[in-house]
Amino acid sequence: MKILDIKVMKGPNYWSIRRHKLIQMRLDLEDMEQRPTNTIEGFRTRLEKMFPSMYGHRCSVGEPGGFFQRVEEGTWMGHVIEHIALELQTLAGMMCGFGRTRETGNPGVYNVVFSYMEEKAGQYAARASVRIAEALIAGNDYDLQEDIQRLREIREDERLGPSTGCIVEEAASRGIPYIRLNRHSLVQLGYGVNQRRIRATIASTTGSIAVDIACDKEETKNLLGAAEIPVPKGRIVYSEEGLKDAIDSIGYPIVTKPVDGNHGKGATTNITDWEGASIGLHAAKKYSRGVIVEKFITGLDHRVLIINYKFVAAAIRKPAAVKGDGTSTIQQLIDQTNADPRRGYGHEKVLTQISVDDFLMEMLNREGLTLDSVVAEGREVFLKPTANLSTGGTATDVTDLVHPDNVIMCERIARIIGLDICGIDIMAESLSTPVKTNGGAILEVNAAPGFRMHLEPTEGLPRNVAEPVIDMLYPPGTSARIPIIAVSGTNGKTTTTRLMAHIVKTKGHKVGYTTTDGVYIQNQLMMRGDCTGPISAEFVLKDPTVDFAVLECARGGILRAGLGFHRCDIAIVTNVAEDHLGLGDINTLDQLARVKAVVPESVMPGGYAILNADNEYTRNMAKGLECKIAYFSLDENNPHLQAHIKAGGLAAVYENGFVTICKGTWKIRVEKASAIPLTYGGKATFNIANILPTVLAAFVREFDIETIRMALLTFIPSPMQTPGRMNMFHFKNFTVMVDYAHNTHGFMAISDFLSKVDATPKIGIIAGVGDRRDEDIINLGRVAGGMFDEIIIRQDKNLRGRTEQAIIDLMTQGINEVSQDKKIVIFPKEKEAIEYAIRNAPAGAFVTICSDVVPDALEQIMQLKEEEENVKV
Repeated sequence: MKILDIKVMKGPNYWSIRRHKLIQMRLDLEDMEQRPTNTIEGFRTRLEKMFPSMYGHRCSVGEPGGFFQRVEEGTWMGHVIEHIALELQTLAGMMCGFGRTRETGNPGVYNVVFSYMEEKAGQYAARASVRIAEALIAGNDYDLQEDIQRLREIREDERLGPSTGCIVEEAASRGIPYIRLNRHSLVQLGYGVNQRRIRATIASTTGSIAVDIACDKEETKNLLGAAEIPVPKGRIVYSEEGLKDAIDSIGYPIVTKPVDGNHGKGATTNITDWEGASIGLHAAKKYSRGVIVEKFITGLDHRVLIINYKFVAAAIRKPAAVKGDGTSTIQQLIDQTNADPRRGYGHEKVLTQISVDDFLMEMLNREGLTLDSVVAEGREVFLKPTANLSTGGTATDVTDLVHPDNVIMCERIARIIGLDICGIDIMAESLSTPVKTNGGAILEVNAAPGFRMHLEPTEGLPRNVAEPVIDMLYPPGTSARIPIIAVSGTNGKTTTTRLMAHIVKTKGHKVGYTTTDGVYIQNQLMMRGDCTGPISAEFVLKDPTVDFAVLECARGGILRAGLGFHRCDIAIVTNVAEDHLGLGDINTLDQLARVKAVVPESVMPGGYAILNADNEYTRNMAKGLECKIAYFSLDENNPHLQAHIKAGGLAAVYENGFVTICKGTWKIRVEKASAIPLTYGGKATFNIANILPTVLAAFVREFDIETIRMALLTFIPSPMQTPGRMNMFHFKNFTVMVDYAHNTHGFMAISDFLSKVDATPKIGIIAGVGDRRDEDIINLGRVAGGMFDEIIIRQDKNLRGRTEQAIIDLMTQGINEVSQDKKIVIFPKEKEAIEYAIRNAPAGAFVTICSDVVPDALEQIMQLKEEEENVKV
């Protein structure tokens, strides 16, 4: 078996609208295509022995054990690999349950699709599942635990931590979109101007001065002390000499910690002798030049969480420890503790396993113990210097026991430091009595406090501490989103997108939009090239200046990774016609329509899908949509449109020469089509078809008709405004038009326009695209043969798997089917073809250049035009 390709879906996609995180593995079964599972001796037995937990896979049978039943009856290896990939991730602590396997148009080649939680883990699971299947087929031994452990490591390395993760989950549960901005914990919530950012548990609302103060332990203590908050006596030292002076002043027991430390790093507690003090000093100096030496306050280690300056939760933390039984060694006690099913690797469970590291060995050494020591029954041995859950500590929720005086004190502390999200470490016997009277003290105030102890305490009630964070970032009545209009279809997408963006800009919005030509922010070109995929969409949605997004969504991006957004407000589908068939396992128009349908299926329930009523494939997308439907048509008498209008539906039509909105049976005429520059006096019918859904989208966004009309009249087609879309250049004796038309549907639209142009001869520069089917290239030749008097065939920069001659022969075959005596000239490069056409164009000619690289073609034509204008008569 051979893996041909692995794609990672990150948004609504061809396989699922709701399940965004999917791996699509293209797998060639090779010889295994002829060997279903029931023909492989002992396969089910070996599979069941390796994965007994797969009994829970119901598969199509619909009951436990269903998958094993399918294996017994006989199923193909792609299906088995799908289930192995899912179970592998589940065994590594990532619950994944969705999968499907479908044969492609190539015999023996399958798309194996399954869900993932972490991208790299999903990719690893894809490759590992094939290795495992091959071992099971051959009956070879396989170390499954090695894969499971590797997946755990990938998961811990890649995923958001529990604190950041819970905030993101809370946001997602409210429909707030998010984008991970790096591989660590920096996350954007919301889109455009309404975005907020979090990093761990620091929010974009958190003041940098407050974080600086919290990171300076001495400064924090001074501010709190000045505000009559109880803090332990202490000082900063920089050397062993300073440490001795501090101990002489404070006395044992003491605590040492770095001045600007966090999360307990470098801290040593309950030091009772000089040796321990010296070790603590050097441990702290690994993180900070200055070291705080404080009196060790006895009591329980409490953490209080304040969010938006309000008390939210409190917990007692206890460092990792074991309790002796009089017979077991410390190592055995650690192993017994780690066997608790609540303990796992990293953050996968409520508790973390206790690891043997330098800190643990130092703690034992201070007690005169080793891992082989047997501890007396009932004696508790602490194994870590701090009570962090990530090092094996435990937490007990005491939120409901905190005294009102302590609540007020902690809220004051948050205000004094200025931290809207802060964790306050308090050492006291209890928080049920005021700290001021029970001898306790405030040890630290922490920026970016961990939430895990409150989310999943070892004992007591879990607290949804992410909820107040989102309440703070997005108070009731505020929005996290910006309006998104998504445009898809075979032809007309870019013109529709550009016109839509122009209307939105005319309305006063700061618009970001993506096109085949590039990404634009407020009409400034930010990225050049084909930018119609999810990365380009995210670029716009990440921009903090954008308050409205218009996104062109092409088939390539959808198939490659899905959409770059989860939901849109309006979807426009211009049409579905033959193009790119045979690529990416999309072989039929029905399949191509299914790809395009991902866009309207992503519309929010209150939004609109605007569909072409003249196109059967587009029209059929309305079935099953959860959103509202609106149609557009060039034919007012279209029966589907008429039925929709009579039912009170919304539509846009071309009637009596006008672009008109139909609101039920009422008509609102927007403008005469011939007056709109984009229609070239009404000759460019296909651009009227692009104007209709754009006007309708603006109308459902409640843009006033005057604004829409003004935008239509000021959108002037030109190389700057609409590059590669019917760009006209009027030379002295002839006209040149540049267009991006590259498929049969696009050629037919150009043919319709040329039929209304009074010019002779009509010369066309065309090319076949190498990755299209033979019949598609031949058909381009046929259409070209019917609309041009003379034809110049040139080659694309990228031949995409074919030879130049093969493409030329297919194009010529199509042309000759229309006319045997058509003049045909061939050039290897587009630049040479343009040079020849313009320098040899007869008077009255109309030259149409179907360009591959539009910017280069436009630049060359403008240079030639400038050269003509500079010629002295």
